[in-house]
Amino acid sequence: MNLTTFAFIISGVILNACAQLLLKAGTNALGGAIHLTMGNAVQTFVKVATQLPILGGLACYGVSLVVWIIGLSRTDVTIAYPMLSLGYVISAAGAWMFLGEVIPPQRLLAIGVIMLGVILLART
Repeated sequence: MNLTTFAFIISGVILNACAQLLLKAGTNALGGAIHLTMGNAVQTFVKVATQLPILGGLACYGVSLVVWIIGLSRTDVTIAYPMLSLGYVISAAGAWMFLGEVIPPQRLLAIGVIMLGVILLART
């Protein structure tokens, strides 16, 4: 994989992870868990759809889709798709830094294993 292709793939991964963090920030701003019922569906939709972090997350998803398609057009899916695993690493780091989430040791070890796998994959 050349540098340009890698840039498209990693940009797609980063944008996807940013989307996750923004969506979570938006749900946090709503007060946490969303309890959807038939009686509050429209009101809940309006509340969710007007949260700026959620709108930003959706925008990141849209851009990541375009970037990802460009990246996929330039490399094998067997190389590109496993790179999405880096999204776990990026989103965990972002959740810790920006959302105050705790990452226990076992989860840190799992993230290390993911990173090792991506390094091995990238070297093929």
